[in-house]
Amino acid sequence: MKKIILLLFTAMLVACDPSEPITTETIESLAADPQRLKELRQQCKLDHAKLSDELCNRVAQATRKRFYGDDNVPYTPPENPPKF
Repeated sequence: MKKIILLLFTAMLVACDPSEPITTETIESLAADPQRLKELRQQCKLDHAKLSDELCNRVAQATRKRFYGDDNVPYTPPENPPKF
């Protein structure tokens, strides 16, 4: 009986644990809004512990996406390599 009460008490404590705030910021939405991306990058730099790891990872991925683009590189190397 004591084990059941202990189990129920533990389950109650776990259920009362405050969860992290759910962010609706996606990588695409952050990449599309450079001002918001800049603000969040600064916040992640200054106080990473205050923001969630998940949000800071999304900010980093959105920054990479803005920098590298969509990975379609228009450069095509020449068929004959240059002679030096």
